[in-house]
Amino acid sequence: MKFLFCLLFVFLFFVPDCSAQTKSPRLIVRGDDMGFAHSGNEAIQKTYRDGIVTSVEIIVPSPWFPEAVKMLNAYPKIDVGIHIALTSEWDNVKYRPVSNCPSLVNEDGYFYPMIWPNINYPGQNLKDKAFKNEDIEKELRAQIELAIKKIPRISHISAHMGCYDMTPETKAIAKKIAKEYKIDIDLADYNVKYAPFVGAHKTSAEKKQSFIKMLEGLKTGETYIFVEHPGLDTPELRAISHIGYENVAEDRQGVTDMWTDADVKAAIKKLGIQLISYADLRQMSK
Repeated sequence: MKFLFCLLFVFLFFVPDCSAQTKSPRLIVRGDDMGFAHSGNEAIQKTYRDGIVTSVEIIVPSPWFPEAVKMLNAYPKIDVGIHIALTSEWDNVKYRPVSNCPSLVNEDGYFYPMIWPNINYPGQNLKDKAFKNEDIEKELRAQIELAIKKIPRISHISAHMGCYDMTPETKAIAKKIAKEYKIDIDLADYNVKYAPFVGAHKTSAEKKQSFIKMLEGLKTGETYIFVEHPGLDTPELRAISHIGYENVAEDRQGVTDMWTDADVKAAIKKLGIQLISYADLRQMSK
């Protein structure tokens, strides 16, 4: 009897409380647009190495994709998704497709700047063009195959600027291909909620404050995702913009500052928030 009491004492006071971990808020911190610029690549690397980023999205047709591949291969444990891109939104640097898909490009062979109608780029959005679904499928496959060839651990895909959410048909194409390549992690299937900033987030200081407020509002037992775009305020990034988004370097430096900030890390620890990745979602469901 005394032996059984001792066993019960050990179980109650020394065995980790798994239910507590289950009840903790879970948060995916996703850094988008890797490959669009060298400074963007450096910032993604920094926010993972020194910060709280748990998943990275890479743009395959972007100009700095080769460098991004090298960086990601230096960090073999980081979760990587393909940020499928069918736009070339920046004015001074352009993306071309990685397949032959003539219905998706303009007269110069670049993707159109926008997916949806935009007053700053009249007539330059893919949604209103006579695109062919077979070209959508061809380009999605080409981007996925190149990414998996270079980064075999790819876990999922996401849509840059909502690119494959244009029609029910394009959504179905993306879903079919993701399942085929075994990289279908649909956040809705895991009841993941999008967590936005809570408050103003123009400056670096505002971003930090509003991000911490968001963290404080996360509910136990729920899973969330926060998506942003880290960068570094360098001459290169100051030269990258499009109409309506001219302060790219300042804005994205603020994201990098926020995700590497000691107070942010302390808040996550104090609140008991569990940082997870897309790949963790799949493991948690098993």
